[in-house]
Amino acid sequence: MDCLSAIKGRRSVRKYRSDPVPEETFQALMESVRWAPSWANTQCWEIIAVDDARTKAELALTLGGPNPAASALAEAPLVLVLCGRKGVSGLRRGEPATDKGDWLMFDVGLATQTLCLAARDLGLGTVIVGLFDHRKVAEALGVPPEVEVVAMTPLGYPAEEEGAPRRKDVSEFVFFGRHPGKRP
Repeated sequence: MDCLSAIKGRRSVRKYRSDPVPEETFQALMESVRWAPSWANTQCWEIIAVDDARTKAELALTLGGPNPAASALAEAPLVLVLCGRKGVSGLRRGEPATDKGDWLMFDVGLATQTLCLAARDLGLGTVIVGLFDHRKVAEALGVPPEVEVVAMTPLGYPAEEEGAPRRKDVSEFVFFGRHPGKRP
C-alpha cells in the first residue's frame, strides 16, 4: 500500500474480529514505530501491549461514561497503551528548549500516528483513545511516575469497514503568507 492510500484509508475501528495478531505482524508494526520521528531523535515513547482479558476489561472501565471505544478495548485481541518518558524530549541541558515545554505529547503523537498508518498497511485496525482516567491506567499497569500515559488503542483485524467522514477542504486550513485572523 502506498503512503497516501494508508493515510486516506485509515479509520477509527471500534469493532474487531477475535483473530489474534500474529507475532511477526506485531513485530513489523513495532519496527515501524521504531522509525517514527522525534525531537532530536530522543524516541521518548514506550508501549505496553496488553492481551489479558481481565486487564483489557479494566482498561475499558477507565473510559467512564458511554464511549464506543470501551467495547473495542475489551474485545480487541490487543490493547496498546502509549506512554512517554518525561524530561527527555524538547529539552536542552535539562531545560525546555521552547515555550511548549516537554515535547513528549508531540513525540508520542508522532509514534501513535506512525503506528496507526502502519497498522492500516498491515490490515489491522486502531482507534486512538485519549479520554480516560490516565492515573487509573498507570496504576493498573505499574507505570512509574517518570512515564506519562498518553493514549490507548485497541489493535486487531477490523470486523467491518466504515466509510470516510467528511473532511475539511484544503482552503479551510491552509493560509499563505499570513494567518487571516479571526474566522467565523
